[in-house]
Amino acid sequence: MTEHATAVPAVTAADANSPFQAASPAAPVSIRRRLAALVYESVLLFGVVFLAGLAFSLVLQQRNGYTYHRLMAVWIAFVAGAYFVGFWRNGGQTLPMKTWRLRVTGPDGQPPTIARATLRYFAAWLWFLPPLALHPLLHLTVPHTLVLAALWFVLWAACARLNRERQFPHDRIAGTRIVAALSGNPPSPGSTAL
Repeated sequence: MTEHATAVPAVTAADANSPFQAASPAAPVSIRRRLAALVYESVLLFGVVFLAGLAFSLVLQQRNGYTYHRLMAVWIAFVAGAYFVGFWRNGGQTLPMKTWRLRVTGPDGQPPTIARATLRYFAAWLWFLPPLALHPLLHLTVPHTLVLAALWFVLWAACARLNRERQFPHDRIAGTRIVAALSGNPPSPGSTAL
């Protein structure tokens, strides 16, 4: 009787304890999958922004939307930044990213540093800021601004096609990657792969 041996990749103790394992570092995650996670993220972010705005209004007893509106914008940008940077740094995933099995990593495959995650957050604003900045500069109407923003969004997403790893420009700027996360928990240190 002939036995067939199959090669099983060795799992080191460091790999077994790391929750930052990619399913396949060579295979890029589809753009469609990342955009679906972005839509889900937008729904959750609406709740985060709503609660941050409510807390701001209650603490400062804001009775008018124009009172402290610039300070409120800074506060909401700070809260959103803390939300994203916190999740990316500690686990590499927000809830929508867990649902879609995506993970943010640094160039070494580990979670991004706070500095890199913060740079990614600020670079991600490039999805929206350029067309919105043109609104007051060119005195555009709201419908024209929305059309321009939609075109810019599509162009920004299409830029991922120009990258071999299919990463969006803000990930290339920050030196981060979106990778497929392993389903399930990583193996325990004493377990063997079969």
